Amino acid sequence: MIKKIVEVCLTPAIFKHFENKDAIVVIIDVLRASSAICTAFSNGAVSIIPVAEIQEAKEYKSRGYLVAAERDGYVLDFADFGNSPFNFTRDKVEGKTIVYSTTNGTRIIDLASSSHISVIGTFNNLSAITDWLIRQDRDVILFCAGWKDKISLEDTICAGAIAEKLIESDLFSTICDSVHASVDLWSIARDNPVNYIEKAAQRSRLRDKGLDDCIEYCMTLDINQSIPMIIDGILKDIAG
Repeated sequence: MIKKIVEVCLTPAIFKHFENKDAIVVIIDVLRASSAICTAFSNGAVSIIPVAEIQEAKEYKSRGYLVAAERDGYVLDFADFGNSPFNFTRDKVEGKTIVYSTTNGTRIIDLASSSHISVIGTFNNLSAITDWLIRQDRDVILFCAGWKDKISLEDTICAGAIAEKLIESDLFSTICDSVHASVDLWSIARDNPVNYIEKAAQRSRLRDKGLDDCIEYCMTLDINQSIPMIIDGILKDIAG
């Protein structure tokens, strides 16, 4: 049996060097885009339209769409709410299409658009996304959002958690040093991921802005089963 390959891209700045167009790309932005997207679908959202530019988000708002939009953690003045997963409550999102624009998450969604398939992964849907990947029989690229082209610890250890499960299935192998590094970091963090990322830059940014109430939630494993996939530029939950 020929095993499939798993790789980790630690930052969007180097994604251009991952040239496997037949691979599934898993977009990981733990704090907070991936967690918010999975939460929205678990609370009944119909679809999410990711947009990279503020002006485009404004145009959707003028057409009556529900808009979640932030930059550097701050809710944009025209948006209905920002990027915290706690904003995506059932009473707000059930049965709705949401336009979504964030500092990092929507940018990497666009970068990954040329891949075979792009899905959203995070700690919240860790087992669901990993089990689904194992069934697909394709190479996998775990794409960390990081922060403005820099590496982030929270995304790296999440990639490590997913990569470890894929390799343990005995259906995947790797010669990617970023996989080994992320798995090694996950082995350190796994007993208490929240405590581990106390040293993370994004954790400090959120604390400084009073936006850190969702940290523990975002770092919690397996609290929903959603598998958000980008289909013709729009996110849909294929598990729903």
